[in-house]
Amino acid sequence: MTHLDRLESQAIYIFREAFHAFKKPAMPWSMGKDSNVLIWLASKAFGGRVPFPVLHVDTTYEFPEMLEFRDWATKRYNLNLVVKINEEARGRGVGYETHDPVTVTHELKTAALQQAMAEHGWDALITGIRRDEDSTRAKERYFSPRNAEFEWDYKDQPPEFWNQFTTTIKPGEHVRVQPLLDWTEVDIWMYIKREGIPIPRLYFSRNGFRYRSMGCWPITKAVESDAVTIDEIIHELRHTKTSERAGRAQDHHERNAMQKLRAKGFM
Repeated sequence: MTHLDRLESQAIYIFREAFHAFKKPAMPWSMGKDSNVLIWLASKAFGGRVPFPVLHVDTTYEFPEMLEFRDWATKRYNLNLVVKINEEARGRGVGYETHDPVTVTHELKTAALQQAMAEHGWDALITGIRRDEDSTRAKERYFSPRNAEFEWDYKDQPPEFWNQFTTTIKPGEHVRVQPLLDWTEVDIWMYIKREGIPIPRLYFSRNGFRYRSMGCWPITKAVESDAVTIDEIIHELRHTKTSERAGRAQDHHERNAMQKLRAKGFM
């Protein structure tokens, strides 16, 4: 069994454990590389279909190419897609034109997610976060509980000895399930190549730049790159010293910004 085979097998196991343990799971989908790998793995885990809703939290600041990909992939995978916009916040004028990135991220992503959870009663969210993305996400577990206020106690995470996961929750709480937690950015790209997984073209170089991590267009910067193939991306990643989320403004707006956002329920 290869390294990718082991990662795939573990992820499929986590998917199936979550589907068995929770009554109403859902899976956030950003259309980025990691969440597209999740779609692919879910299809493998459940006989070619994704048996739970897929949520896109639409900030209204999405790249047009990502929305085009969303429409195409929804049909390709026959997804039960739920799109959520925090209309109340947008009505109050919350946006990058008037507010800082951390405030906008909380209002248009986290608060919108909370609204969707309340509307649909989901008790688990299957997410595409990885430990190697940043130091805060490195503190996560495969099954990571959130309280009724969506808060995450990153200082008190449950142990997971012998694959004993946290699946018992109180009313209003939910669990974040992380099938890709042990994957690296290079693992993701190697798996995309091996499996032939469709991804948006924004990840590949155009005019000497490409996007390495995808977010809202006003606060997501492209990185210098000539990589136009997956092999070239993998080679680039093996030699770069730039962090994956260096182009995401909300991560760097203030000290410990990501930790504060995630403690409040951000992905």
